[in-house]
Amino acid sequence: MPTNLPINSDRLWASLMDMAEIGATEKGGNCRLSLTDLDKQGRDLFVNWCEDAGCTISVDAVGNIFARRPGRDTSKPAVMMGSHLDTQPTGGRFDGVLGVLAGLEAIRTLNDHDVETDASIELACWTNEEGARFSPAMMGSGVFAGLFNLEDINAKEDIEGAKFGDELRRIGYAGAEPPGARDIGAYFELHIEQGPILEAEEKTIGVVTDAQGQRWYEVTVTGIESHAGPTPMPRRRDALLAASKIVQEVNRIGLDHAPNACATVGHMQVRPNSRNVIPGEVFMTVDFRHPVDETLTAMNDELKAFCVELGDDEKLTIAVEDFWYFPPTPFDEACVKAVREGAEMGGYTYRDIVSGAGHDAVYLAGVAPAGMIFIPCEDGISHNEIENATPKDCAAGCQVLLHAVLERAEPAE
Repeated sequence: MPTNLPINSDRLWASLMDMAEIGATEKGGNCRLSLTDLDKQGRDLFVNWCEDAGCTISVDAVGNIFARRPGRDTSKPAVMMGSHLDTQPTGGRFDGVLGVLAGLEAIRTLNDHDVETDASIELACWTNEEGARFSPAMMGSGVFAGLFNLEDINAKEDIEGAKFGDELRRIGYAGAEPPGARDIGAYFELHIEQGPILEAEEKTIGVVTDAQGQRWYEVTVTGIESHAGPTPMPRRRDALLAASKIVQEVNRIGLDHAPNACATVGHMQVRPNSRNVIPGEVFMTVDFRHPVDETLTAMNDELKAFCVELGDDEKLTIAVEDFWYFPPTPFDEACVKAVREGAEMGGYTYRDIVSGAGHDAVYLAGVAPAGMIFIPCEDGISHNEIENATPKDCAAGCQVLLHAVLERAEPAE
């Protein structure tokens, strides 16, 4: 059985646009925060589509959804595709959802052509990949891979105090299956690049060889809040002023470790946040990324040394807490080869690429052979309502995904 079966590009695009209607925003994006009513609607639609495609559905205790198309030899580990349906508050129509619905289109295509595979094929929808409502990110795949404790994750709260476990039960997706209780022969994930490289080089397919390592921090700067008028400048212990110096240092660290480093302060809370009070406390987040672990460690050391020195100089307390870390991750050589062969078979231009973002595939790579496929997104923009990808590129990514899956699932003669 050939592995270059043509997917239905119109059907794939229609599914993407139908899902985009759930949580649609004014600027053409999506807001489906994890475990909200809108997330439930998206999950329900996905489950219905999978059942219509003849799949059996399972849900585990952290809310991951698995749609299974049985193979001829059910004793073999399944070949899995997957990604996520949750979005950022002002997210786009393709981040995550493309990987889920391209997987569904691959299954539909196999049905159209009556293809039986030796190994079963599964499609996973992972819970809370974005980490926008509940932190950290990639919770569902992290629990599945044994990196997070389920009880700890269930206790996580959003900004309004709602607990993850309670919300999971409320929307009806707290399943009985123990997370991680599935054998996986290989895992593939299709995603928009979320960066500008493929578009700039006019490449259709990114063959993802590695994922950057990441270190996340929570930094609390504590000074003394006091009146903005009577307090002389030299006597101030201004937490926001010190925080601004940390922002500059984070940026300096990223630039000094170019071209592969990324360094970001993405969130800040100022207390008491009054116009005539000198800030007494600032909470902020720092995000470091680099594909080489030794460099990532050096960036870590530079940040912490700077904060110690700054606190001493400014007579402030600066607490730097390690929030999240995962090392740089190489993807499985055989899976990478299958993706590359799929691009060649389809006649698509391609290049090897390193993922600058975290994805569920990074955690899956710790428990199974894994690979990723990137397609371009317009101007490299993602996590934004104007995020865009073309129907042609989405179809190309889906075609490569189908080839890679069939390469590992072994079509029956």
